[in-house]
Parts: sequence; C-alpha cells; structure tokens
Amino acid sequence: MDFIKTKLAGSFLIEPKTFEDQRGFFLESYSKKIFEENGINDDFIQDNHSLSVEKGVLRGLHFQLSPNAQSKLVRVVAGSVFDVIVDLRKDSKTFGQWQGFELSAKNKKMLYVPRGFAHAFCTLEENTEFVYKVDNFYAPESDSGIIWNDRTLAIDWPIEGEPVISEKDGKLQTFEEFKALMK
Repeated sequence: MDFIKTKLAGSFLIEPKTFEDQRGFFLESYSKKIFEENGINDDFIQDNHSLSVEKGVLRGLHFQLSPNAQSKLVRVVAGSVFDVIVDLRKDSKTFGQWQGFELSAKNKKMLYVPRGFAHAFCTLEENTEFVYKVDNFYAPESDSGIIWNDRTLAIDWPIEGEPVISEKDGKLQTFEEFKALMK
C-alpha cells in the first residue's frame, strides 16, 4: 500500500496494491501491521456500509465531538464519490481547510480520516456503495456536523443543482456556529 500525505496533516490517501488477471482482482484493504508502520495506530472496531441509489446524494459533513470522536478508513466498492474532509482541530495550521478526493470502485483508493475532522461525500454515480471502518462507536450525544454548503468553507462540490440530502443534514450548523461553540 502507498500512503500519500494530504495537505491536511494526519490524513492519508491510500493506494492499495492490486493484483489483477483474467479472473478479476485481489487487494488487501486493511493490514494493522502496514497501517502501524505508517503511523496509524487506530483500533478499528466497527465497519459500516451505505448505499446511495441516486447520483448527487450528499452525506455530511459529519463528525463526533470529543470524547467520542472517530477516525475513519473510507472506500468505495461500487460507483464513485467526491469525498471531502475538513480539519476541525483548533490548534492545527490547516484548521478550517478542506480537501476533496475522488474515490471509486475503479481506482480503489481509500482515505484515512483522523479524529478531529469532518467528513462528507457526494455520489458521482447511481448505486454507489461506500464502506468505512471507525475506531469508536456511534454516540448520539456527540453527533455533530456542518452544513454541506457552508459559505466560509466554500467547498467546491462537483454537482449541478441541489444535492439529495437528509432532513437532518439540511439543518446542520455553519462553520462559524461551530467555531463559536469551541471557545
């Protein structure tokens, strides 16, 4: 696996080694040993899987507040997404910055999202399946998020018109509201 540092310290775009032949392919999507060799010592405790049937489904920007924050290892097993992370670590040099990546079943890339980041994705194809590992259980009392179209973050989503979002995601706070709560 190749671990590629992103512009947001602590996060990595990961390219697994893929072995292909006439039958299809094989890849190792996770190895605790290899992740630890690359400085990622998270103890992943749960796998999650979502299906988005329409193109333009947007989920996020989600995160859990401390002490229930989560690291994630995300990948797409069918279809494709534009995946976005936002650095929410108050003392980070890249606080409030975002970066986007195309993850797809075809390119097989994965993204490691450390604790202290918001995460979202927008489907680029119908019937996109998204899977991810987390290192902490879901805690409703720590559930939080930032609205997908926040003007301060100004994320350049590759969608035309309005995305398909949940009622909950449509009511998330702004980045400025989040910052005010951090003080």
